[in-house]
Amino acid sequence: MIDFTPRHDFLVGIDSDGCAFDTMELKHKECFIPNIINHWELQGVSKYAREAAEFVNLYSKSRGINRFPALVEAMEWLQKRPEVKARGVKIDIPPSLREWIERETKLGNPALESAVNRSGDADLKKTLAWSQAVNESIAGMVRGVPPFPYVRESLRKLAEKADILVVSATPQEALQREWDEHDLTQFVVAICGQEIGTKKESLTAAAKYQPNHTLMIGDAPGDYKAAQANHALFFPINPGAEEDSWKRFYEEGIDRFLSGKFEGDYQQSLLAEFETYLPERPKWRVEE
Repeated sequence: MIDFTPRHDFLVGIDSDGCAFDTMELKHKECFIPNIINHWELQGVSKYAREAAEFVNLYSKSRGINRFPALVEAMEWLQKRPEVKARGVKIDIPPSLREWIERETKLGNPALESAVNRSGDADLKKTLAWSQAVNESIAGMVRGVPPFPYVRESLRKLAEKADILVVSATPQEALQREWDEHDLTQFVVAICGQEIGTKKESLTAAAKYQPNHTLMIGDAPGDYKAAQANHALFFPINPGAEEDSWKRFYEEGIDRFLSGKFEGDYQQSLLAEFETYLPERPKWRVEE
């Protein structure tokens, strides 16, 4: 559990990439995917590698998951693409990477580096080199991306009555840098990145608050699952309609949450709309 003493009666967890900041497209298209293609020797099928990675990380119900499971899922989709098979490119998913993801909860570079040092596994070492290269690309590329409209206004309004927690699968350093850059750190009690644990684990701070006094704000199904696991309410930021979502949250969602009128029909209507935004399967052809 995150170690802080509640200052208010309410807790609000908020995701960062794609939720508070419009950084998802930039990070994945300009930083993650070029490094996937380069480090995993996918130049011969770069078009399909890009489509698979974009689908997993941006346009599917897997949106927002940790980078390592996302890498494996993108490769699994590539294995099913007939175009990749036709080009004679073999997609190998390292068993050691799957095993590490299964047993590790703090899926970040520090834990992966420890695993590499213990095992000397070549595939884990390659994965670490890829992940480090992604971080370097993000540090050099991602700047000057402000929060979505109504984010700052919402945080300012919430901070008067709620403790605010950043709950993200992004590395801690990048989160701190981005929230500091836009002077939003002043509104939060803690920033929880991938090194702290999963979103579910970070949101266990909800146990310090009364029922229906915790709300998670997110743009991905994984955020909703983290909220459910901690018996928290959930306000979705719909992918592609972020400005409208934040405006709705600022104008009505905050007041409903703080007044006890969020649970029930209101939340269900939000969830029903959210469900329509992200598919489970891609439009392109796959072979099972």
